[in-house]
Amino acid sequence: MLAVIETGGKQYHVKAGDVIKIDKLDGELGEEVSFTKVLALYNNSKGDAIKLGEPFIESAEVKAEVLEQMKDKKIIVFKKKRRQNYRRKKGHRQNVTVLRITKIEEK
Repeated sequence: MLAVIETGGKQYHVKAGDVIKIDKLDGELGEEVSFTKVLALYNNSKGDAIKLGEPFIESAEVKAEVLEQMKDKKIIVFKKKRRQNYRRKKGHRQNVTVLRITKIEEK
């Protein structure tokens, strides 16, 4: 079963067993988190049609296990104005949560 979930203002296409990185969530290592903002469901083993929410599917839930709380790789922000001797270089590392999708269920 495949699902599209929304968290942190972004959408993620997931299936059971996937490992994803999302914006930081509160949660300890090994803790289970659940997502109720499911936008779409598709059960490819049965050949069913895609179920779309308006905006969410109320009867669906995606459960995941927290694998790690970490910082993502560094993003370099560089600003320059030509012929003005203006250069600024900054780096940023976003806090992320690494999750393993354990279960997609529809009630």
